[in-house]
Amino acid sequence: MIRVLIADDHTIVRTGLKQIIATTLDIVVVGEATRGEEIPERLQTGAVDLLLLDMAMPGLAGIELIRSLSLRYGTLPILTLSMHNEGQIVARALKAGARGYVTKGSEPEVLLDGIRRVAGGEVFIDPALAPGNGFDAGQAWATPDHALSERERQVLEGIAAGEALGDIANRLHLSPKTVSTHKMRLMDKLGIDNNADLIRYAILHGIGKG
Repeated sequence: MIRVLIADDHTIVRTGLKQIIATTLDIVVVGEATRGEEIPERLQTGAVDLLLLDMAMPGLAGIELIRSLSLRYGTLPILTLSMHNEGQIVARALKAGARGYVTKGSEPEVLLDGIRRVAGGEVFIDPALAPGNGFDAGQAWATPDHALSERERQVLEGIAAGEALGDIANRLHLSPKTVSTHKMRLMDKLGIDNNADLIRYAILHGIGKG
């Protein structure tokens, strides 16, 4: 059973979402939030497998909220629900930590498919956001680590494996300063500015595993 927390400030929208989910046998709504600030409290009251998050709510919302929740609850799958279908917004939501994006104009079957896929560990993009609509899902979730040098990738793999920079330096027979430089360069190439996002990036793309 997939346990869903719905976060949307409109009662009629939450009611509609609950009615759609009620038609299934494998998904259940276990909580509701009307503001971003309420989400942590709701998450503490019971087990949640997926957060269905409206992009536009009062208070903390949108990309900032997604990033905040991703950093605090790194393993919680977030499926965003939005009126917007602009590729730039979708890409920013995914980069901030969302695992899926569905537009409010989608059919119920699309929403349910998105919930199941994201809860199952996949990345889901609304099929309506096709290249014809100015959005390339593959490009938005592409891995730019192909641009990394061999040393930069080795440093990233070490960080993803939980190694300290000093340990990485010893293993690669480099100075700690050189390893720090490689780290700064790879973060710049990936567009990442903090360790938490760097580790999440590595996890999402299977870097440093196996």
